[in-house]
Amino acid sequence: MELWNRARSFAEEAAKRSQELSLGARATQFTNIIAETTKEIAAQASKHLPRPYAINDVDLRRFGIIEELRDFVKGITITTFEDFPLQDDTELSDVPAVSNVRQDLTEWQEKHASLVLSTVKEISGLRYELCPRVMKERKFWRIYFILVNNHTAPYENKYMEDNKLKSCEQVKDHKVMMESLNTELISNQEVQEVKKEAKPSNSSTEQDLDVFLLGEGNSDDEPDDGDGGYDDDLEKLMDNSDDEKGKS
Repeated sequence: MELWNRARSFAEEAAKRSQELSLGARATQFTNIIAETTKEIAAQASKHLPRPYAINDVDLRRFGIIEELRDFVKGITITTFEDFPLQDDTELSDVPAVSNVRQDLTEWQEKHASLVLSTVKEISGLRYELCPRVMKERKFWRIYFILVNNHTAPYENKYMEDNKLKSCEQVKDHKVMMESLNTELISNQEVQEVKKEAKPSNSSTEQDLDVFLLGEGNSDDEPDDGDGGYDDDLEKLMDNSDDEKGKS
């Protein structure tokens, strides 16, 4: 902000001084002052500009920005676009553009367009001259990709195949994960069923142990044959004793 304030102050001062300067040597001196000051302002402003994004050479090749393409587009002119037999697409004319690139392009085309505008000055210049004064953005990119199709098609096809392969791998990994989860779930269910089956077995074992220690049934409810025989013998002994006493 301070830099632009200085520039504005300089412009006001220059306007005042221009009224005081005469033609000839003074006019030349004034022009030199303007040139030197402009250079200084530009140098100061450039220090505050963000550094451009470092474009990876691998990405350039992946999206078809190769030397063959650069050489080819040097032969494309404004007339090439103006005379190309393609009508404007009115149905999709309202599709918005983000970062100078139409959003109705494919993913690969969108990335290619962004890179080509940043690295190939011929295309950037053509787009600036043609859009939107001569043709709409959509028509410009449709013509461009038709013109360069022979150079870009192999790279776009490879990109699509790689994405398809990656998608298949992701589906496969997801399937393996789900199978693993199902196996673990079934295993846990089997463990729970085994535990449930083990509980009645333990109860039966305890009951068998009680029977072994206490005996079957209740002795109070059933007659004891052994005790009855003992009472009969005792009565016989007592009778015999009484008989012996009577004889004596």
